[in-house]
Amino acid sequence: MPVLKEVPAEAQVISHRLMLRSGMIRQQASGVYSWLPFGLRALQNIIKVITRNMSKVGSLEMLMPCIQPASLWLESGRFENYGKEMLKFQDRHDNTLLFGPTNEDMITDVFRHNIQSYKDLPKNLYHIQWKFRDEIRPRFGVMRAREFLMKDAYSFDIDQAGAHKSYNQMYLAYLQTFHDMGLHVIPVVADSGVIGGDLSHEFHILAEHGESTIFYDKRFLHLSASKSLNMEEVGSLYAVAEEKHDFNNGNFLEDEIASSKSIEIGHIFYIGTKYSKAMKAVVNDSNGNLVPVEMCSYGIGISRLVAAIIEANHDEKGIIWPSSVAPFTVSILNLNMSDDKCNELSKILYDQLLASDVSVLYDDTEERAGSKFATHDLIGSPYQLIIGSKKGASDIVEVKNRKTGKIEELDINLVMKLFLND
Repeated sequence: MPVLKEVPAEAQVISHRLMLRSGMIRQQASGVYSWLPFGLRALQNIIKVITRNMSKVGSLEMLMPCIQPASLWLESGRFENYGKEMLKFQDRHDNTLLFGPTNEDMITDVFRHNIQSYKDLPKNLYHIQWKFRDEIRPRFGVMRAREFLMKDAYSFDIDQAGAHKSYNQMYLAYLQTFHDMGLHVIPVVADSGVIGGDLSHEFHILAEHGESTIFYDKRFLHLSASKSLNMEEVGSLYAVAEEKHDFNNGNFLEDEIASSKSIEIGHIFYIGTKYSKAMKAVVNDSNGNLVPVEMCSYGIGISRLVAAIIEANHDEKGIIWPSSVAPFTVSILNLNMSDDKCNELSKILYDQLLASDVSVLYDDTEERAGSKFATHDLIGSPYQLIIGSKKGASDIVEVKNRKTGKIEELDINLVMKLFLND
């Protein structure tokens, strides 16, 4: 964990600064990053939350390749009009390939070769894969990178009613997913862009340095972040992306609407038969007729989410991780490595936490106490167990809540109860 004391000059936004300072990432090229061990743990924890919620709605995980044949994109009609963001190249046999920026074309090909009957529908498939879009101006660290990790899911239904049902199911799953990450999201009506389709929602969090601007009912600010939103509650409130905002079209008062900078962390689309018609992804319906399937597409930018979570959870000292995605739940700070009692207490707690499957980071460096405090406030573990010579002699451990700053003194025998009940 190569922690930096100085603020990197190239970092313009808070999340980029804190990710570099806490040793989460290292830039290898413009918009391309290595994820170091601390950062990778955050990615993996976010993936756990996503996969749990995808399983709850019956979405099946698979894995498609990063490299795609251009022939699929030519067949769908997207190859020439996607734009310069698509990275194209030739292999040694002069076949045109591309580094996938998205997977609608490929998943349609997978579907059409494996499912032929309405009896096998609905079907929802997803994967988690690195993608590449050759952004003209990568910036803000992993917030706007060229290479990024995405969860993209695709649903297939026999008719439009089924597709809308799948869409609404995933809408709720996204609300729950982001809630489980400790985020307060605002789902806004949005354009579908190059994906296509005529029903689209983006999921945003408010952030001072966000790239987007959204307009939303001020009542969103009063909705409790401690509970999951539902479609009825959300559907009654105005929330749109900037390009969809129109005061002259809607039953609302202008003084009820707020605008804020925001970060998009998820996007869902109803795309209908755009790809299934072009690529002949058809199934037999109940009357034996061949019909194109109705499709929806659902994306979450996982690597982008890490930065978004930090933008929403930090203070002047560093990151404040929500427990569900924190790289480590607990940091143990041994303030005196030359003290046998401090070493003994630290080792006992470390072993007990590991045995109880609580993720724990043990700081056994020779740094001074002030330096250790600064480091662990920076990296943001939800709890710090502080073990010093004076209190340690009486088996007392200081337990610091990183979010509130509150410190509680506990006998070592009571510390584990705190985390097993958390």
